Amino acid sequence: MFEYFPTNYIWSLGVAATLNSGGTIDEVDRACRPIREAAERGDAGTRDLMLAWKRVADQVAEQAEAAEKAGHRRTAGQKYFRSAAYICQAERMLSSKDPERIPFYQQGLDAVQKSFDLVDPATTRVGVPFEGVELPAYFTRAERPDGSPAPTMIMWNGLDSTKEHMYTSGWPAELATRGISTLMVDCPGSGEALRFLGLTARVETEDWARACVDYLETRDDVAADRIGLVGWSLGGYYAPRAAAYEKRLKLVVAWGANHNWGEVQKARLEREGENPVPHYWEHVLWVWGYDAVDAFIAGVEAVNLEGVVEQITCALLITHGENDRQIPVRYAHRSYEQAIDAPKRDLRVFTPEEGATEHVGLDHLPHVGAFTADWIEDTFRELDEAAGAAG
Repeated sequence: MFEYFPTNYIWSLGVAATLNSGGTIDEVDRACRPIREAAERGDAGTRDLMLAWKRVADQVAEQAEAAEKAGHRRTAGQKYFRSAAYICQAERMLSSKDPERIPFYQQGLDAVQKSFDLVDPATTRVGVPFEGVELPAYFTRAERPDGSPAPTMIMWNGLDSTKEHMYTSGWPAELATRGISTLMVDCPGSGEALRFLGLTARVETEDWARACVDYLETRDDVAADRIGLVGWSLGGYYAPRAAAYEKRLKLVVAWGANHNWGEVQKARLEREGENPVPHYWEHVLWVWGYDAVDAFIAGVEAVNLEGVVEQITCALLITHGENDRQIPVRYAHRSYEQAIDAPKRDLRVFTPEEGATEHVGLDHLPHVGAFTADWIEDTFRELDEAAGAAG
């Protein structure tokens, strides 16, 4: 992995993710160059990171505003997109108690909406009804040549990512070129669902899977019998768990396996392995709604797929990086070995020689993204062929 900050894995991973999600090397370098010393301070330096990245994000947004006033909509939309990408990467590094975190996140939401308005009318903001509220989401609509309803992937994030990270990754646009729509959802414990609605994570992810499928079934542009689910990072637990119990899903992808996340937390408490985000213990308490680390560790023992993946009866893909410093690759093999009732199951481990070998492939996101999109495209086609042969 390209390590801009050699002594700070978390910040370097953020840089790699940004460069693989539409950021430009010049703008990222101008944000990072002044904070090289701050990177040495770890968690204590995250406010410096936010301010440095905000300066560049603000500059790019000002350029976007000027371009929009001059009538250059495409230039403006592209710049709003990059401004949003920079904000969302820096925002995730802040303490949950930082008073600037919510306003900074809102700035990113506003920028990404401007990008939709100016250059991506296929993507709209939607709400997924869930337990008396609506889960905030984006929907990227694919146009089919014959105008028919499109197969659709539900996309879930992880411990500290948001639907804005999903969108700026470019992966929903990649699916759209293949005739597949994407519903990007801030699940409980993430994004707006956590920040604005106070919804915390839970073991039973099938609850919000049911809500997502129910919502998609109301749309006349969605093929209701061709709905899949992909989750990255902690979504590598969320998605397989949901697919084990929500049988309307036709395929599921664990973009980074997370077979026993509770076990990983115990190891982290013993200082084994990398943390995915600064202020780690404060962050996980916020996400899961606990007041103390001991209670959290006990509660998340249940966040594992033992006895669960055996109940998956749709197609399953697991991708993982051989050099994942956060979730050891052995968990990918464990999920694969136990998913004995999946009619199609594939495991793809990315090596250091090819890239995409770090956590969820953030070091080479287009590589793992293209492989995953290919697999989904092939699997939907196979389902269509099987239905045609049976009919």
